[in-house]
Amino acid sequence: MDIILLERVAKLGQIGDVVSVKNGFARNFLLPQKKALRATKANMAVFEAQRKEIEADNLKAKAEAEAVAAKMVDVSVILIRQAGESGQLFGSVTARDIAVALEEAGYKVSKNQVILDRAIKVLGLNDIAVRLHAEVDVTVIVNVARSAAEAEIQAIGGDVDAKEEEEEFEVEDYFEKEEDAEAAVSSDDEAEEEVAEEAAPAEEETPADEEEEEEKG
Repeated sequence: MDIILLERVAKLGQIGDVVSVKNGFARNFLLPQKKALRATKANMAVFEAQRKEIEADNLKAKAEAEAVAAKMVDVSVILIRQAGESGQLFGSVTARDIAVALEEAGYKVSKNQVILDRAIKVLGLNDIAVRLHAEVDVTVIVNVARSAAEAEIQAIGGDVDAKEEEEEFEVEDYFEKEEDAEAAVSSDDEAEEEVAEEAAPAEEETPADEEEEEEKG
């Protein structure tokens, strides 16, 4: 399908360019989002009549997008998700999820502006591009973690798994120390019993005992 671009589209062209694209791409994306018009004689005449206005509107929108982009430098959002021991999410993070998180952080962004080739399915930090305008992109950090505490560790470049292993070691070490302590107490008790037995006076034989031994003899 031949179309007239109403704004710059990556890998296609600039405003006013007539390009040929697949029918599905035009019908499902470019035309509904008003990024292009069918390249008919009537539409081309309308475009040429409104070209200056369209270009002026585009410049204004671009300037507004650049102002927003300046405020979104180093923006990071946290998404808490459940995940297995390997870090695989029980589900996934989508463009809609990221758009909602950004809006909650004070930045109005639609899911269509979030450039996500595929859903996020593992824990970690992700650099995600947000297209504020056809010519203005900004990168945000999406921190996917099991908890706020884990998100903090990931944000400073820490290893969450290493922390878990350390905690497991501390637990094991604690029980080993407890067992050693119990063993030490048990050894002390046995030593005290031996000392007590050695210190106890030997029983003296009575005359009756001597008589019994003589009779046995």
